[in-house]
Amino acid sequence: MKIRTLLIDDEPAARAELRWLLSAHPGYEVVGEAAAFGPARLRLARPDYDLVFLDIQLVGGTGFDLVPHVAPAARIIFVTAFDRFALRAFEANALDYLLKPVATERFAASLARVAAALPAPPSLALRPDDVVHISGDGGSRFVPVTEICAVFSNENYSDVLLRNGDRLITRRTLKSWEDSLPAALFMRVHRQALANLQHAQALRRDTRETGELRLAGLREPVPVSRSYLAELETRLAARR
Repeated sequence: MKIRTLLIDDEPAARAELRWLLSAHPGYEVVGEAAAFGPARLRLARPDYDLVFLDIQLVGGTGFDLVPHVAPAARIIFVTAFDRFALRAFEANALDYLLKPVATERFAASLARVAAALPAPPSLALRPDDVVHISGDGGSRFVPVTEICAVFSNENYSDVLLRNGDRLITRRTLKSWEDSLPAALFMRVHRQALANLQHAQALRRDTRETGELRLAGLREPVPVSRSYLAELETRLAARR
């Protein structure tokens, strides 16, 4: 499966350079381009992309103004001629920040970060012994899959709770986590929550239709909704 890529830059030569750099990486496909703020916002409204190379200074607005319009599961790499925007770019949860002209080695390193950050296709789903790259406002880090206790939906973001008590906020949807995390360990237990059953300590029913799941490492229980309760009880019984 190719990573579908958008190029948003007001300079035709800059877009041509990005296409040339991408041509050396067959796993990527350019599916659209835009040269100004208005057309870029319209193009970003379509969900058929995984990665955006985004210039900061555009006709009609800035790349930062376009960030809220980027699809929740897509990743952003800012490309600009000015290094003064670097801090703000990472505050906007960009995956990387490239300075023009972009060196081929630096570009390849940036794509390596993309491969680590995007959810794997079903045939390449994570295994329990894998390590996952998590990028957020607090920086990026590699985390063993088994150390993830729970993942909560947080609008266009998700909160990843680790066994050591850390909470990581990343620009990734709960559905993308569900598609890539190993199903042998993780289960959706609520419309807004995934839980790692490996860390399950106790399940308590609040009522006949809802419950709370206690996980090792978490101070607060994870809510369990009616539609998942019976399956969760069955899976926990099988693990004992």
